[in-house]
Amino acid sequence: MKKIEEITLFYEISNALNEHLELKKSLYKVLGILSEALGMEHVTITILKQKSDEINIELAHGMTKSAIKKGKYKLGEGITGKVIQTGKPLSVSKISEEPLFLDRTSTRRDKGDYSFICVPIKTGKKIIGALSSDRPFEENFSLRNGRQILSVVATMIAKQVSNLEKISIEKDRLKNENDRLKDQLENRYKFQNIIGNSNKMREVFQMVSQVSRSQATVLIRGESGTGKELVANSIHYNSLRSKQPFVKINCAALPANLIESELFGHEKGSFTGAISQKKGKFELAHKGTLFLDEIGSIDLEVQVRLLRVLQEREFERVGGHKTIKTDVRIVTATNKNLENAVEDGSFRGDLYYRLNVFPIYIPPLRERKTDILLLAEHFLEKYTRENHKEILRISTPGIDMLMDYHWPGNVRELENCIERAVLLCDEKVIHGYHLPPTLQTGSESGTVTTTSLEESIMNLEKEMLIDSLKNTRGNISLAASMLKTTVRKFSYKASKYGIEYKHYR
Repeated sequence: MKKIEEITLFYEISNALNEHLELKKSLYKVLGILSEALGMEHVTITILKQKSDEINIELAHGMTKSAIKKGKYKLGEGITGKVIQTGKPLSVSKISEEPLFLDRTSTRRDKGDYSFICVPIKTGKKIIGALSSDRPFEENFSLRNGRQILSVVATMIAKQVSNLEKISIEKDRLKNENDRLKDQLENRYKFQNIIGNSNKMREVFQMVSQVSRSQATVLIRGESGTGKELVANSIHYNSLRSKQPFVKINCAALPANLIESELFGHEKGSFTGAISQKKGKFELAHKGTLFLDEIGSIDLEVQVRLLRVLQEREFERVGGHKTIKTDVRIVTATNKNLENAVEDGSFRGDLYYRLNVFPIYIPPLRERKTDILLLAEHFLEKYTRENHKEILRISTPGIDMLMDYHWPGNVRELENCIERAVLLCDEKVIHGYHLPPTLQTGSESGTVTTTSLEESIMNLEKEMLIDSLKNTRGNISLAASMLKTTVRKFSYKASKYGIEYKHYR
């Protein structure tokens, strides 16, 4: 190859490297230029994975995808492995006479003999991969000249290949992290992990178990804070679509003029502010599950379009004309009485019957009192761990207050209540005075029956006596010492409040 031709070749390669922002496109064009200029049939870039010492073909010109997947080598294995191990270029006049040549990609079989050149790609002293090429054997082709040209090109593309390696490492890390998080989500949202052993919650578990593996549309009903979203998560992550997207949207959180765009997407210029095309939730959830929370708050115009998607499984973006097919499972939730909404005309009856295929009712906390203690202990463990505290339990009077309260905010209110108590508590036991005022004030909750300071002091004394006996397993001497009083005074107070120390042994 003449010097003037070499200069032209390197100039074209330099331009190609700066032509595209996307690394792979730039490097692929470089491989194409090399192939055309040197009469190469296959040109490849291989990258060394530092952690595993595995060499993979990252980019190739003149090879099929299946052939590229086969191109895997260990460090020192074959010509490519040897070049990356030693950092020295190698060339083979006839691959049929070279035992080191493995032809893992099977691209040269039954096509006559080939010449092969492989040079290392380095950044500084670090070898990050190799640039290799082959061409049909010709007696007068200069392997030495070919090695020199490939070595110069390898130096020119070293920075881009290094960045490609970093991107590949980051992609692997993100994939592993994504898989780990998906596994965590699946474990977290197993329906067995929903806390509750009351009869009403057992009915919920049974219904979730029955509907999860189906494709049925689910309507989850219940007051605010009962855990409707948790049930929706459980339905998805226990379904056949668990590996596919789970997309959520709170219909009440968006203005009426934006909800349509969020659900169906929009085309560029379809309205003021639509500066680019946007995919809607139905497109993003394709093959997966779409959870529409607070479904009762969407207006009638959007209800018409939603009904069409449920019936026809197709829609158009706002401002668009192209019909888009979608395969989405719908799970909805509401705390409104949809039957009343249908009667007063604020919710379409035909949409209601489309959504109400499999209703699941989540009972409020006041209707499943036996679950309160289980939930409280769960949240206590969670927030003591998060706040690095050592709180072992909730005192008996504290439990009584939790059990007597009517919980208008349901599980969400209970969780907030326990979190607050953990933050306030500097002891190993959460007492009644650590709980929020709504639980302590009789006029607000009906849980505290004391009407005077004297009665409040008596209740506190009783609570402290019981806690000290629990901590000492009924040892009255240790209990008295813990409260910094005498055994005689302790016994007198215990007798006054009807506390029998033997019950705590």
